Amino acid sequence: MDTPRKMVKLNINTFDGVIVKNDENYLVKDNTKLKNLVVSSTLLHPFRKTRGHSHEGQEEVYYFTHGSGKMIIDEQEFNVSAGDMVLIEDNEYHRVLNDTADYLQFFCVFNGNRKNSS
Repeated sequence: MDTPRKMVKLNINTFDGVIVKNDENYLVKDNTKLKNLVVSSTLLHPFRKTRGHSHEGQEEVYYFTHGSGKMIIDEQEFNVSAGDMVLIEDNEYHRVLNDTADYLQFFCVFNGNRKNSS
């Protein structure tokens, strides 16, 4: 007899996770309930930016839920706001900039484990 699957439901307003970074730029939490994917929440403070990075062998999906700002992927810069989803391919350099007085919140889903900090 199969063991019933335990459902894990997350809410973006009460996202639970392990704090992996909390400084003057942002608060980053990872939910590691899954074996092959990490779901991460980032709250980027006003007029701040992520440090920027790339991951060899790792794709990511960013989903913006609050605020607006800019995203850089390789040499391309574009506007992002709540409701936008950005697909980041393997080894693409990416960075998020919050150029407003409001918080910018986004969620990231990536395979494997955290290779670099957001």
